[in-house]
Amino acid sequence: MALSSLLHVAGVAALAAGATITKGTTQAVSIQTLGAPGAQCTLTSGAIGTQTLVTPATLTLEKSQENIQVVCREECYQDAFAIIPSHTEGMTAGNILVGGVVDLGVDTVSGAMSKYNDNNQFAMVPIAGCKSRV
Repeated sequence: MALSSLLHVAGVAALAAGATITKGTTQAVSIQTLGAPGAQCTLTSGAIGTQTLVTPATLTLEKSQENIQVVCREECYQDAFAIIPSHTEGMTAGNILVGGVVDLGVDTVSGAMSKYNDNNQFAMVPIAGCKSRV
């Protein structure tokens, strides 16, 4: 194979990587429960499965087009139910122009074109008259 052909193949491969290389397929996400640090939160989606943490926390998640369901619990507080939505990365339009359909396909399958909110804060509402066991 001629050198020019090899360079062409390498160039196409580099373009096909798009957001997969520049943004990656994982993302750090922080979770805080306002008014109730130490709450236990369970995050669930088809892409990440079920993960449990104690707030405040930062965890690394696989990117996906799926939203993440969140339930946070703490004694003497109402349960907090929320969604961490999946958004499309801003660079997706540029990937289509530069890398075309192949690039879009790679980024879609890898999750690289998706993004979650970096910082997620969930309000915990105290239950009136509840006295926690000390």
